[in-house]
Amino acid sequence: MTALPVYVAAALAEIAGCFAFWAWARLDRSALWLVPGLLSLALFAWLLTRVDVAFAGRAFAAYGGVYILASVGWMWAVEGSRPDRWDAIGTALCLAGALVILFGPRPGA
Repeated sequence: MTALPVYVAAALAEIAGCFAFWAWARLDRSALWLVPGLLSLALFAWLLTRVDVAFAGRAFAAYGGVYILASVGWMWAVEGSRPDRWDAIGTALCLAGALVILFGPRPGA
């Protein structure tokens, strides 16, 4: 699998899982929210194993930029808070870093 679609799916799974816990703990939702939350977090963890890199740490580090973009998108789409210019600048910097980590030239590659 190519990295970008896997990272996007992983980010959505992680954010949905974490939001389920947030809803239970902070928004007084039913504890039943934890069931899909746990399933979603398990899916997130499995998806990260599908990224074709030699080291888990590199997969996790590169994923961070995509996670930040997805989190800011979630804030806007689900929570109704439009990102400001600082959110956009920070997200762009993180994505640039993720691309360097993921696609930078490696000795012997």
